Amino acid sequence: MNPVNHVAIIMDGNGRWGIKNRKSRNLGHKAGLITVEKIIKAAVKKNIKYLTLYVFSTENWKRPKKEVSFLFNLLEEYLIKKTIKLNKNNIKLKIIGDIKPFSTKLKKILINSEKITNDNKKLQINLALNYGSRCEIVNSVNLIKKKRIPFTLRNIEKNLYTSNIPDPELLIRTGNTNRLSNFLLWQAAYAEIFFVKKFWPDFYVSDYYKILNKFKNLKRNFGAL
Repeated sequence: MNPVNHVAIIMDGNGRWGIKNRKSRNLGHKAGLITVEKIIKAAVKKNIKYLTLYVFSTENWKRPKKEVSFLFNLLEEYLIKKTIKLNKNNIKLKIIGDIKPFSTKLKKILINSEKITNDNKKLQINLALNYGSRCEIVNSVNLIKKKRIPFTLRNIEKNLYTSNIPDPELLIRTGNTNRLSNFLLWQAAYAEIFFVKKFWPDFYVSDYYKILNKFKNLKRNFGAL
């Protein structure tokens, strides 16, 4: 049985679900938050220690400004309402990505949520915000150059946003799209990838458990026989 320590998820299909069901992409994003809450509870139940969620990519700035603003407001509201509850449940929040372009208000909320939950051990949720794996790797290389240390695999890993976080064993993408979209390209080198046809708001805990069970029974060789 393969242990599952870290699950990464590309939560795709919110906007398309919203158009299909409610004729509003924004309502689809709101519905996606309900699924997030369910998956967090399921991760705790299954004793998974790390959950990385692709919230906003470096490419998502190309979306209409109104939709981007709605997404950031939704994130602000969620963190203001839920950080204390996450803290009580011994859940840690960590932001991976470049938050410099965000508003002062959002940056303060993100930093505060990290600070409040910093010592928690039950589950670490990594929120990938303004995250792009290519930019992350370039940033790591630049840090290595600045530090004047050797270019080794270990040093690149130590200077990624995910430094001190184990690589995901399992990566899930919903939304009927079969690509990684610049998400954890380095870290997912040996992850088992499951592409799901359902849109994120239609992804149930039972779907999640089925994938975990499939993963646990896979034979993983890592280049050996």
